[in-house]
Amino acid sequence: MVDKTPGDRKLSVPNKTLTLKPRVETGTVKQSFSHGRTKQVVVEKRGKRRIGGDAPVTDASHAPEPVVAKAAPAKAPLTRPATPAAAPRSNSGVVLRTLTEDERTARASALADAKVRDVEERHRQEEEAKRRNSKEGIEQAEREAAEARRKAEEDRHRQDEEAKRKAEAEAKKRFGEAEAKAASTARAALPTARAPGVAADLSDEDDGPRQVRRGPGGVVRPATAPKATAKPAPAKQRGRLTLVTALNADDVRERSIASFRRRTQRLKGHQSNEPKEKLVREVIIPEAINIQELANRMSERAVDVIRLLMKQGAMHKITDVIDADTAQLIAEEMGHTVKRVAAADVEEGLFDIVDDSTDTEPRSPVVTVMGHVDHGKTSLLDALRHANVVSGEAGGITQHIGAYQVTSPESGKKITFIDTPGHAAFTAMRARGAKVTDIVILVVAADDGVMPQTVEAIHHAKAAKVPMIVAINKIDKPDAKPERVRTELLQHEVQVESLGGDVVDVEVSAKNKTNLDKLLEMIALQAELLDLKTNASRPAEGTVIEAKLDRGRGPVATVLVQRGTLKVGDIVVAGAEMGRVRALISDQGEAIDEAGPSVPVEVLGFNGPPEAGDRLAVVENEARARQVTSYRAHQKRENAAANISGMRGSLEQMMSQLKTTGRKDFPLIIKADVQGSLEAILGSLDKLGTDEVTARILHAGVGGISESDVTLAEGFNAAIIGFNVRAHKEAAAAAKRNGIEIRYYNIIYDLVDDVKKAMSGLLAPTLRETMLGNALILEIFNISKVGKVAGCRVTDGTVERGANVRLIRDNVVVHEGKLSTLKRFKDEVKEVASGQECGMAFESYGDMRAGDVIECYRVETIQRSL
Repeated sequence: MVDKTPGDRKLSVPNKTLTLKPRVETGTVKQSFSHGRTKQVVVEKRGKRRIGGDAPVTDASHAPEPVVAKAAPAKAPLTRPATPAAAPRSNSGVVLRTLTEDERTARASALADAKVRDVEERHRQEEEAKRRNSKEGIEQAEREAAEARRKAEEDRHRQDEEAKRKAEAEAKKRFGEAEAKAASTARAALPTARAPGVAADLSDEDDGPRQVRRGPGGVVRPATAPKATAKPAPAKQRGRLTLVTALNADDVRERSIASFRRRTQRLKGHQSNEPKEKLVREVIIPEAINIQELANRMSERAVDVIRLLMKQGAMHKITDVIDADTAQLIAEEMGHTVKRVAAADVEEGLFDIVDDSTDTEPRSPVVTVMGHVDHGKTSLLDALRHANVVSGEAGGITQHIGAYQVTSPESGKKITFIDTPGHAAFTAMRARGAKVTDIVILVVAADDGVMPQTVEAIHHAKAAKVPMIVAINKIDKPDAKPERVRTELLQHEVQVESLGGDVVDVEVSAKNKTNLDKLLEMIALQAELLDLKTNASRPAEGTVIEAKLDRGRGPVATVLVQRGTLKVGDIVVAGAEMGRVRALISDQGEAIDEAGPSVPVEVLGFNGPPEAGDRLAVVENEARARQVTSYRAHQKRENAAANISGMRGSLEQMMSQLKTTGRKDFPLIIKADVQGSLEAILGSLDKLGTDEVTARILHAGVGGISESDVTLAEGFNAAIIGFNVRAHKEAAAAAKRNGIEIRYYNIIYDLVDDVKKAMSGLLAPTLRETMLGNALILEIFNISKVGKVAGCRVTDGTVERGANVRLIRDNVVVHEGKLSTLKRFKDEVKEVASGQECGMAFESYGDMRAGDVIECYRVETIQRSL
């Protein structure tokens, strides 16, 4: 190749022809894998292009993009072609070749492909990021990332090793030490100005490739070699690549908790056994506690507690229950302090909390109307309330306790009235009414005077220590005698004001509404004297007057609020039942949000119907309510079990009692509408029992008759009684199918009378003997096919055929039986009168002698009643 210069200077032409094709050398490389596996791989080595055999030139496809400095083109005449620029030369005279058009095109296409690959790589990375962020691809992305990291590390490490080894081998093979030094000197002598075009210098002092850039005028300057950024590769992990190892590639294995605990225990074991300081605890001991729980509260081992008990001569297991005294001795022996508690402590602070607040306000008086049945108590309340409750009562008698509020027409203040039944069976209702009242109104009929329930009401009022107002009712009747009532009250230490006493009396007529305003005035005056005040802003307390089970509304309790204010949403406790107040219904049937002191309301929201007379209280949370109700329910079950065990006794006691007394049970299942009526029925039936027969109540509850009641009655062959309730449709069908009798009542008189008659049927009848006559045996006749026949004469009375007879010999009864044959002459007769002779024969007996006396009598069965 000839390179011409402006001075037609000739340059030396190398013997080798320059070509664009690089030299390719092939060889084999041995690859090593895990588990001793190897593989032979064919490797191609591409050589570098060289110009004149002096300076190497890198392949255009491997050279980086040159930095070209724009130079002003040389001006030439338009008629002459432009003289090509002289090829740049180095200081040593080596001609450096510029890039050809094909090489520039290849380089541009390579750069374009690199950009396309960069865009594709970014898109691929974005897609992978989205897929990794998706929930279903997270695990797959983690596994792929771990695998890719591992492969990338291996590939980079292998490529670095191969490139280094390849460069060293190629440099030593193609160039000697002198050429390497000459190339290094040439690179050092190059100017710093950069020009377009790039050449590669393959030799340096450290045998590394170095790029040079060439500009116009042949000025060549070396390109600064990039700093090595490769970090030492991590140690290769040995072992088989599995899914678990790929996922946990970056995890650092740490010591487990169990291993750390074992290490701590070993260290403690090596230490010296120094005595530990004993922890003294305050142990809370209930009435009964098992050994395991006691040991836990003392932070002691249960084995030590059992060992201490064995020293005291008691053998126990870890689950045995010990009493509070023994537990206290053990705890004190082990050096702990003891705090004794009782199960009843859960009720502390529930009622009768001392209220120090001075923010009190007057409250309405609570007035209870009491008296004998049919003396006009409900009629008097109807006249005050302008209502007509009497017309809806069964049998014309009050059988439920009621609570109402009446506004006084003169003062405008409200008065709470409680109406109680007057029947003898409702003693408990009257006692409850007297407990919650402030004033008692004793209603006495002017035409009837003081009766037994009137006396009972007087005793209830005196026991409650509340003032009493006597209302003499029915003064409109012609035979009314108010003075007689006042005189009879003196016999029971009730002295009215008209007779010089301190008890207020008012003559009223509920029918004609006479002196009702005077009665209200006396009540208001008595309330002022009592100075009734309370704090309405505190939590509510009250008393359950009545409770029932409504099929539509559930358990409903009639509550008289005594202190504080009851609100919707409060958590209340009454007896063994709890609940959250869902609704409050006033005595007028209206829904209200809150009820203040002395206000009677119906409370909805209990878990079950509470007992009538239970005290109601508002608690702070459901946990406290459950604690109180669980304790009360436990006490209730224990009392019931004690009563049952006391009644049943052992099997031997039951059998001996049955032999000696022959007591019979009348099984009953009783369902009533309200708790008060059920209580009265149970009390009345209990009084009917005798030593021979008694009413056995299998189940008593509030609400309708259900299928479970019928099933229970079928098992014990019992009768079901419903008081003001009815059986469900399914229960009625089951009772009809199984032949179970269900009786419905709405008057307590009829219920008690029918049960009394049924129990009377279980009583053994009374047998009474009626003497008929005596006969003297005169002679004994032996008749074939008949036996012995006694010829007798009736001395007194009559002798009847089929009657009971006794054979008396020497005033000693020899035989008792029946008369089988009675003949007069040859005819069978029904009876033989006194003074006549007859023939008689006994059933299955023939030892009769002359001179014996036959006593004839009749046994009559008389049915007994309670």
